[in-house]
Amino acid sequence: MKISISGTETINVFQLTAVFSMLFALVGFSYNVWRMEITEYNNVRSASFELLLQLSELESIIYAAHYDQDVIQGSPRKGWIKVNLIADLSVVTEPDIQTAAEALKADWQLNWESVASDENSAMQVVGKIDDTRLKVRQLPVPLN
Repeated sequence: MKISISGTETINVFQLTAVFSMLFALVGFSYNVWRMEITEYNNVRSASFELLLQLSELESIIYAAHYDQDVIQGSPRKGWIKVNLIADLSVVTEPDIQTAAEALKADWQLNWESVASDENSAMQVVGKIDDTRLKVRQLPVPLN
């Protein structure tokens, strides 16, 4: 079947279908890419919220160990669990956050035994927690 456009020129329905199919595919592909980017950002955002929670819990463990001398709430085992979880969560975020989390883990590894008794050790680890927290807060927000 042919459709007349202007006098002698005709276009096949097949040609129109092909053009509209290509346009539809291009729009669908573009939307899919956009949705995947938004979903990825939401995953990073969720991991960042969880990182902030875990950093706060690690800080409370350090304070319980150092200031309260509470061997239950300030257990180094709980600290190790939190530090490893923070390191694992940082992998799905930005490289700066991952670097800060690795520095926190290294600092914890050096100081975990003396956090309860040494103020400098406790404050050094808390300083790394603050650095990591700052990196998480500086996470760029995409413009839609």
